[in-house]
Amino acid sequence: MSILDQFLLTDRVAIVTGASSGLGVAFAHALSQAGAAVVLGARRTDRLAAVADSIRTAGGRALPVQADVADPASCTALAEAAMAEFGRIDILVNNAGVGTAVPATRETPDEFRSVIDVNLNGSYWMAQACGRRMQPGSSIVNISSVLALTSGGLPQAAYSASKAAIIGLTRDLAAQWTGRKGIRVNAIAPGFFKSEMTEQYPQGYLDGMSQRLLIPRMGSLEECAATLIWLVSPAGGYVTGQTIVVDGGVTIT
Repeated sequence: MSILDQFLLTDRVAIVTGASSGLGVAFAHALSQAGAAVVLGARRTDRLAAVADSIRTAGGRALPVQADVADPASCTALAEAAMAEFGRIDILVNNAGVGTAVPATRETPDEFRSVIDVNLNGSYWMAQACGRRMQPGSSIVNISSVLALTSGGLPQAAYSASKAAIIGLTRDLAAQWTGRKGIRVNAIAPGFFKSEMTEQYPQGYLDGMSQRLLIPRMGSLEECAATLIWLVSPAGGYVTGQTIVVDGGVTIT
């Protein structure tokens, strides 16, 4: 097998949560381009359908499934839909995420819990649902954030805490499942990529953050997606329990 062949995902089946926008869409397209059938999970069915149509138009296989990862039953239903349609689950990308920017003294319990329920708990429920069905050689990638590793200058306690917890969850699941079940578990910590979340930042915020970047630009969605393909493909077959930072250098400044 050549080096380039090791990045192919022919006949693999991948689930991507949060697949209706931003990085989730880029991940889904990249997985399809590498040869995988893609099961798209998100709450917004109209956007899911559009993403699925664009993948099919390009010659790929896609199944949109409405899902709320904060609900364990919905996570199970998403995994079961993948099994019913394609007969297997080889890859899970836990990308669904939400955030708040509320000062800690004013953040309500419901606001804090809503972020944890999606970002952390949702990743765990999905990992459980898929881990019960995955065969040896499968791979899970949890999407963390640079805000798990550094401050972004905004009051984002819930988001930062949830993304830091993702790194601990990744290590523990890798320790439990890689040797016993043959499932590799890794995380990606993206920096600043254009998405719905970055569009909600205060005016001038990203310009200020750019001064911390060693590569003086925002990342492209395709750059982060390329890291994902490496991690879930045979090319990343000796990597588990790791968090790969894709951030233009912001976490070392």
